[in-house]
Amino acid sequence: MTDVSAATPLIRVNGQDEPLRAHTVAALLAEREISTDMRGIAVAVNGRVVPHADWPDATLAAGDTIEIVLARQGG
Repeated sequence: MTDVSAATPLIRVNGQDEPLRAHTVAALLAEREISTDMRGIAVAVNGRVVPHADWPDATLAAGDTIEIVLARQGG
């Protein structure tokens, strides 16, 4: 677990608090080494799905809650 000071802006990604380093959805995915060209990825910010075309411009701010879902084949 990373120790972050109270002054560090935080976001919550898939249920885990982390420092706000990426300022767009696309940058957050790149930081996590998730290719934005890959099919089967969905991203929601504060409960609203962000369309794939909007990822480069969808800004993130301190306190945002982000869910990243990667679809997998199989049962």
